[in-house]
Amino acid sequence: MVGSAIVRRLEILGFRNIIIRGSKELDLRNQAQVETFFKAEKPDLVFLAAAKVGGIYANNTFRAEFIYDNIMIQSNVIHQSYRNQVKKLMFLGSSCIYPKLAPQPLKEEYLLSGPLEQTNEPYAIAKIAGIKMCDAYRSQYGCNFVSAMPTNLYGPNDNYDLNNSHVLPALLRKIHTAKVEGMPFVEVWGTGNPRREFLHVNDMADACVFLMENYNGSGLVNIGCGEDLSIKDLALLIKRVVGFNGELNFNPAQPDGTPRKLMDVTKLHSFGWKHKINLEDGIRSVYEEVLTKKLFV
Repeated sequence: MVGSAIVRRLEILGFRNIIIRGSKELDLRNQAQVETFFKAEKPDLVFLAAAKVGGIYANNTFRAEFIYDNIMIQSNVIHQSYRNQVKKLMFLGSSCIYPKLAPQPLKEEYLLSGPLEQTNEPYAIAKIAGIKMCDAYRSQYGCNFVSAMPTNLYGPNDNYDLNNSHVLPALLRKIHTAKVEGMPFVEVWGTGNPRREFLHVNDMADACVFLMENYNGSGLVNIGCGEDLSIKDLALLIKRVVGFNGELNFNPAQPDGTPRKLMDVTKLHSFGWKHKINLEDGIRSVYEEVLTKKLFV
């Protein structure tokens, strides 16, 4: 989802020398393959969007894979970017890097200020290591490696697998299926009380290209819209977009995750960038794509 959105944005802006590889062509966990790729292609700029990602269930179940895969991916790409004199690299992470009970909204300086959320700790630790790796290569070798941390994303090419998708696409699929099958209710994990922020992936891609052109500092930059809502309100919004008339049954026996994750985007706004797509319009466009492409069939 993220990589394809960045490619679309670059193409809109007129970039043509875009080098991409899918995971079936290039296993970024494989040091030798990554070394061969960089020596052959010699890219000038690198957007490191590849990662092992998922929702609460996937993060908590595949803990070893989440820490191993992500550390291997970013270590190989960052190191080969240094060795092959990449002019600039952008490392992408997630709001999951912040402590579970950090003050809200989440400021960049809150990184490593408290314990992480247990369900996604392996992923968060890997991403924090990536941020610190970029800063270390900047400090020791003078590499222009920057880090950007997007909030929860949704949009074209999202993952709708109920076993490992994030909350928005999972709810969209559940509620659509309930409507089509005439079900009286939809089960929603948790209490519905946690609050989350959502950004359309096209806005995220626009922010990434903007930062690649305008930001050259150490540390990280939050990418978000600065607005959040409860999971309950998100489910009600999706219910309205889909046109489902049944009930929402919240299951408190399932984990809530972090109580709130709202990004402080003051730093990003100070550079002159703000999001353009509001949540309801974004969900409607995603649902239209789902129906047009019959993604749930």
